[in-house]
Amino acid sequence: MRIAVVGGGPGGLFLAALVRQADPSAEVTVFERNRADDAFGFGVVFSDRTLAGIHDADPVLREGLDADGRHWEDIEVRLKGERIRCGGNGMAAISRRTLLALLQERARDLGANLRFETEVGLDDLDGYDLVVAADGASSRIRDTFAERLEPSVETATAKFIWFGTDYMFDGLTFVHERGPHGVFAVHGYPISADVSTFIVETDEATWRAAGLDAFDVTQPPGPSDLATMAYLEELFAEQIDGHRLLVNNSRWGNFRTRRTRHWYVTEPRPVVLLGDAAHTAHFSVGSGTKMAMEDAIALSDALAKHAADLPAALAAYEAAARPSVEAIQNAARPSLGWWEHFGEYHDAFEPWQFAYHFLSRSITDARLARRAPDFVHVSHDQWQARYGAEPLDTPLDLGSWQLPSRVMLIEHDGTVAVGGAGEPLPLRDSAPDAPEPWGARIAAPDDESGLDAVYAGLAERATADPLLIAVHGGTAYTRALLTERARLRHGLPALLVDETLDRDRAVTAVLSGRTDLVGASAATVSSWEVTA
Repeated sequence: MRIAVVGGGPGGLFLAALVRQADPSAEVTVFERNRADDAFGFGVVFSDRTLAGIHDADPVLREGLDADGRHWEDIEVRLKGERIRCGGNGMAAISRRTLLALLQERARDLGANLRFETEVGLDDLDGYDLVVAADGASSRIRDTFAERLEPSVETATAKFIWFGTDYMFDGLTFVHERGPHGVFAVHGYPISADVSTFIVETDEATWRAAGLDAFDVTQPPGPSDLATMAYLEELFAEQIDGHRLLVNNSRWGNFRTRRTRHWYVTEPRPVVLLGDAAHTAHFSVGSGTKMAMEDAIALSDALAKHAADLPAALAAYEAAARPSVEAIQNAARPSLGWWEHFGEYHDAFEPWQFAYHFLSRSITDARLARRAPDFVHVSHDQWQARYGAEPLDTPLDLGSWQLPSRVMLIEHDGTVAVGGAGEPLPLRDSAPDAPEPWGARIAAPDDESGLDAVYAGLAERATADPLLIAVHGGTAYTRALLTERARLRHGLPALLVDETLDRDRAVTAVLSGRTDLVGASAATVSSWEVTA
């Protein structure tokens, strides 16, 4: 079999090595438009939990991490002069340049043909049995088959820029600073003995207020935004002990989450997508490099198992790789969303709750406790020190209403919430004419495209000063965004209504500050007591 791999990033190189390892008779050629030693960006990070499959497929990454990488167990969150650590988060990182060199050497040793500074299109690849599009998020090959592959893209509102620094972080560190123009955040982690990755995020309003929108990002890759570098070096000078920032094609962008309904075509010739060409996930939860390398494992396995039937091999590849990718993308959405709103969280929460809110953005209290029991124990202690009870058992003063806990019982018709004392609280879909205490019901949308309209409705209802805002319907993510909006933007108590809520998720929602109250039926709440 003759295979052309378009794109010499980690996914394409790893695939070339794995295919040659499994079938030395296969002819594999990797075409890369850049030079062999070009590497845009700084580091690549992997969690311990995701490395096993890659290590089993080929030892090259493990050996590279052992020799040149950095490993850590703790995540550190820095906010308002405090540094909060959360253990149980084993991760490893390596310089992207080092990783590429190792993968290039491995592919060559196994007999793959690597051709750098060579840009090719489909018309240049006649005679190959299979074309693998590993040409990144802006894949031209994917776009050639757009009508059949059905790619889609969602653009985040947050701005980000990728630097390095000669300051050495101990491990994955999240630094948050309010400057004269707004709040900026850093994802920092060590990638070698003398360099750390330094990714900065902020919202667009802050970015523009700081005058960081002057650099022309339409320039070809290469030049970096030196004005932004100088601004951020000054803003974060104390956090990085006056060290320098390092540039490498460093320029602002908005993260784009890419999905593709179909990953391959068989006519007029077999073409398959791999890595960022097929999918992306925000860097705060998953490494694009990790997913691309896992794609390479799945594709090489499928080609080996279905050597005589290429269409069957491509179908098997997509069936094997897609579930993991979709799980990562689903987890990435609330994580990416957190970075779109972190400035509001920075101002609203104490450091301990900010850290808990951040670290529970994609997992629950119980799962976090299994990973980092000390961190979760301290978070519960902080709540108890302030309120004198565990989260769900904490009373809430609504002025004319005194609720004995943070759990409300919702009647079957969904229109009345009943407190622990059994007294009914009216919930209306629109503001009543009379100025009596009331609760406003807001239906969350089924997807994020409907949020702006619901936000506008929330703002209108908030002017009537309701006793609380009860949010129901929609998805877990849109409900959480609405309850947070009610609490943090409008200063109103929020009730999260969810019949599918279990006790673990209820605790997480209240302790994190995503809502003040949770509501479900009496039967659902009774089941919490049985399983607690």
